[in-house]
Amino acid sequence: MRKLLVTGGTVFVSRFIASYFAQKGDEVYVLNRNRHPQPAKTRLIEADRHQLGEILRQQSFDAVLDVTAYTGKDVDDLLDGLGMSHRQFQDYVLISSSAVYPETLPQPFSETQQTDKNKCWGAYSANKIEAETALLNKVPDAYILRPPYLYGPMNNVYREAFVFDCADDGRMFYLPGSGDMKLQFFHVRDLCRCIEAILAHHPSEHIFNVGNKECVSVREWVEQCYRAAGRTAEFVQVHRDINQREYFCFYDYEYRIDLTRQSMLIKDTIPLEEGLRESYLWYQEHKEEVNRRGYIAYIENMLVSEHDTCRENQ
Repeated sequence: MRKLLVTGGTVFVSRFIASYFAQKGDEVYVLNRNRHPQPAKTRLIEADRHQLGEILRQQSFDAVLDVTAYTGKDVDDLLDGLGMSHRQFQDYVLISSSAVYPETLPQPFSETQQTDKNKCWGAYSANKIEAETALLNKVPDAYILRPPYLYGPMNNVYREAFVFDCADDGRMFYLPGSGDMKLQFFHVRDLCRCIEAILAHHPSEHIFNVGNKECVSVREWVEQCYRAAGRTAEFVQVHRDINQREYFCFYDYEYRIDLTRQSMLIKDTIPLEEGLRESYLWYQEHKEEVNRRGYIAYIENMLVSEHDTCRENQ
């Protein structure tokens, strides 16, 4: 049994990770401000990571799983709270992001390429790079995982849930253009499997892109979400020059990451269609936990009438 510190623990990725390792029998401590329900079988350390004082100084951990670090200060303050002079942990795993690769690099992005701010992701990209740099400056043997879009149970982001809502309501789906833009996903359980492999085997590489090898088009992803809900998708293509984030849940940005190193951690990943079915079942029982956005309202107010007018004129 390992003693693990998970930052956060109350929302999506951090909650799933804390639950996953607690169910495996590890002694899991979650560090958060106690503003949301805590995952079962975990122990709460109620604190702000920026105001830790001495609260962690008497603790030691086999691993720190840092899911909620978005800036260099986030990392620095946690390490200061842990008391770096005595290093009270064996391993440190940071969940970063594939947003650290600038859009100007050749694709697929690999771990050996230079990170830099990505224009699509803006400050989020720059801050994640700072977090990685801060960690490696103080903990050179730390591990960093860079996933693409994460999905699965406990996802509070209105992505697949948005499509599930459209499917459940029998709506036609308003697709950006032809829907050919490619997306790369990774199930949050596979992320946990990668962490588990790192803690068990301590691979020689320390930075890993992680994700599904197969990319899917936006159209294919929506079709799979509809099938998970027991429906068949019908599409309206939107060709107007408007920001697709007004009515769709992804930016107009296509990229792919190289996953050669991932084979050191896991050999296979959950098929997307299987993972989406699991996500749909979870969503039916936890709709109140998802942060909805106004995509459907925008479609109804700005796009539906235009589509109907076009059909009448045909």
